[in-house]
Amino acid sequence: MFQQDLLKGKRILVTGGGSGLGKAMATRYLELGAEIYICGRRKSVLEESANEMMELHGGSVKGISCDIKVPEAIEDMVDEIWAEGPLTGLVNNAAGNFISRTEDLSPKAFNAISNIVFNGTFYTTNAIGKRWLDSKLKGSVISIITTWVHSSGPFTVPSAMSKSGLATMTKSLAAEWGNRGIRLNAIAPGPFPTKGAWDRLAPGGKGIDLMDAIPMKRTGELSELANLATFLMADGCEYLTGEIVTIDGAQWLNHAGSFYDMLKDVTDDEWDKLRSMIKSSNEADKAKRSV
Repeated sequence: MFQQDLLKGKRILVTGGGSGLGKAMATRYLELGAEIYICGRRKSVLEESANEMMELHGGSVKGISCDIKVPEAIEDMVDEIWAEGPLTGLVNNAAGNFISRTEDLSPKAFNAISNIVFNGTFYTTNAIGKRWLDSKLKGSVISIITTWVHSSGPFTVPSAMSKSGLATMTKSLAAEWGNRGIRLNAIAPGPFPTKGAWDRLAPGGKGIDLMDAIPMKRTGELSELANLATFLMADGCEYLTGEIVTIDGAQWLNHAGSFYDMLKDVTDDEWDKLRSMIKSSNEADKAKRSV
């Protein structure tokens, strides 16, 4: 689909790039000649993914352990990257989410999502953007949001609120920084099943119900998302900025870009079981981070 070495000379950071959507995009960038940095909280996952990508495609992938909820950690990471040369691109992919009735959310649970998706994405974008501006360098930022920014996000309110904020950030900074050569765009994916997301968003096989709401009657493939992210990052479309590109098989146009139909009739007992499944998934992730 793309010419070989399309991204040669690009240096791109993908947050949350050790797994799922982030890994798929980072891998595609590497295939096309970019030098890649991936960050996340689990050093072992980053190292394993980096080695796997380089074994398959060659090139350079460096994993940096960083909790983007912590501004100082982001500054340290960006300083480490800049010591080897400035980035040309950033993909804000790191996120967190789980389904819950909003009345069941504690402040801690709300902050667990918003501190990553909203705060962390802004901290990272601003840290890198300031360096581009100070050095009069061009740059491109892609933020992974959701189709809920077009409609609503019942049962995922912390994520929906945070992603809506990122949509506004994308448009605002596209206007504010555009005259200095920095572009910002966002991708709003529909359902792209990955283990981490599906364990929290569709536990117990709930995701099967989503298919009825997608006109194309299928979920997305990671390669399709990676191809879109490549187009937005490549040279040749510099006039494109401040846009949110939806890739969801027309789901949101079918007035179904949420978990409402899937969860509106769930009983209290069923919610208890779903919470238990999500908790087990979270505990398994925490155990991996301690390795």
